[in-house]
Amino acid sequence: MFRLTPETLKKLNRFREIKRGYYSLLILGFLFLLFVIGELLINNRALIVSYEGELYFPTYGEFHPGTDFGQSYTYETNYRELKEAFAEADEGNWVLLPLVPYGPNENHSTSGVFRPEPPSLEYRHYLGTDTTSRDILARLFYGTRTAMFFAIAFTVAVYGVGIAIGAAMGYLGGTFDLLFQRVIEIWSNIPFLYMVIIIFSVVPATFAVGTRIMILLVVMVMFSWTTMTYYMRTETYKQKVRDYVASARVIGASDARIVFKHILPNVLATLVTFMPFTVISAITAVTALDFLGFGLPPPTASLGELLKQGTSNLRTAPWIVTAAFSTLVIVLTLVTFIGEAIRESFDPKKFTVYK
Repeated sequence: MFRLTPETLKKLNRFREIKRGYYSLLILGFLFLLFVIGELLINNRALIVSYEGELYFPTYGEFHPGTDFGQSYTYETNYRELKEAFAEADEGNWVLLPLVPYGPNENHSTSGVFRPEPPSLEYRHYLGTDTTSRDILARLFYGTRTAMFFAIAFTVAVYGVGIAIGAAMGYLGGTFDLLFQRVIEIWSNIPFLYMVIIIFSVVPATFAVGTRIMILLVVMVMFSWTTMTYYMRTETYKQKVRDYVASARVIGASDARIVFKHILPNVLATLVTFMPFTVISAITAVTALDFLGFGLPPPTASLGELLKQGTSNLRTAPWIVTAAFSTLVIVLTLVTFIGEAIRESFDPKKFTVYK
């Protein structure tokens, strides 16, 4: 059974006492829960359709053409129009729509012209529409979800590469350490932004959105692992001269066991404090790249793309930049508060046993 050490429990209790970070974590956890069930809240597909005594669940179900519900067209059902048609017919059929019945890439103009429209309760555009009449709340929600999941994947990859190489450098030392230090110094001098521009200028536009996102993730990880490597190298150097490492060698423990079973758990507290700030750097980086047009591929919803629209239409459609900027500030503030609380609660000066 997995058990936490008394020192770890003290740190967790200290984290709970830092209310700003603790409540920020709860709020962020609630947001992640909403992200997981996002299609039930913001989606252009109906949650439930009752038609001729049968129930359909289009949100996570199969494609339904209009002919499945007595309509004349064969493309995917427009569930907002279907709800109105059922209400007019009054034959006992009904449609249950999400809170925001629009998809992130769906164009919906109330005037027939694709242009920004202010917030409207009547049409359920609660934050208005963007320059091509796409619902801003839908794009903000899915853009934030993409940015958060991207940042988590980025953090996991950076930590995986950085910990593996840094631990090897610190534990093996010698020629291996010197060689990788020179490699890192050379690699760190390669301009990240220029490489992104070059790579995405040759990536075919025919690639799927998921493939292009993975390429962006790989490129960002390639130019971001070095910082974590230096942290891990330094901590491993400090820990490998401790008595518990010498004891492990005496009883015949392998190098892999010493690193992963003994050294890594003792430096984990230091590494954990950098996680929220790594997430912040990933969110800001992908947002900046989206703003410049080298981030997530269109028509993927993103905060940077909305910020770019908002700054270009600041006078005519101020609600675009206001919504995007406020969302970005809120998300980064929550993660920053969590990071500060983790750093304070895991501070080794408060719980060290060394004198």
